[in-house]
Amino acid sequence: MLNIFKRIFYLLILKPLVYFCLGLNIRNAENIPKDGPCIIVSNHNSHLDTIVLMTLFPTRKMLKISPIAAADYFLANKIIAWISTRIFNIIPLSRKVSKTAQEEFYHELDKRLKNNSIVILYPEGSRGEPDKMMKFKSGIAHIAKLHPDIPIIPVYIEGLGMALPRGEAIFVPAICTIIVEKAIYFEHDKEEFMEKLKNIFDDMQQELVKEEI
Repeated sequence: MLNIFKRIFYLLILKPLVYFCLGLNIRNAENIPKDGPCIIVSNHNSHLDTIVLMTLFPTRKMLKISPIAAADYFLANKIIAWISTRIFNIIPLSRKVSKTAQEEFYHELDKRLKNNSIVILYPEGSRGEPDKMMKFKSGIAHIAKLHPDIPIIPVYIEGLGMALPRGEAIFVPAICTIIVEKAIYFEHDKEEFMEKLKNIFDDMQQELVKEEI
């Protein structure tokens, strides 16, 4: 019953919100994975980021999409926790460093990937200012090293930081551009992986900057 509700919610609320209230421009759509396991790695400026990324996939894949989200925020109370875990299927990540919390997170992540989930991860760690990227945290490199056969798909989002910026509750329709790059994999060491990922995002951002000049 819950799965049916989730599909209806996805089809009748999330998708119309994105496709009728936002001007969505998707580039390199052929790079969007058809199935999991995979990890979508994106910049993060708005609560709408996750919703937009989820709607890149067909309705039948919704049950397999698992955003990684801050436990202290999305498990703050019973109502938010129920929506976050049962509807959006998040993987909670504690921002308090502890061995137990890390073990629980990696265990759950591993379980989801083995179940062919499409995991969404924001390497900046939290939402930044509209269309500005913060330094990536190295957690994505650690995850990639533990799962070298899992494709990592870089996705750059521009525009959503203006539609629903951090700290604001009023939605403003805006044009959103999404660039989907080809999958990369962990190969040698964490530093090399992080440098490669950073360069990919810098190139995507610069592509849009050049078009605005």
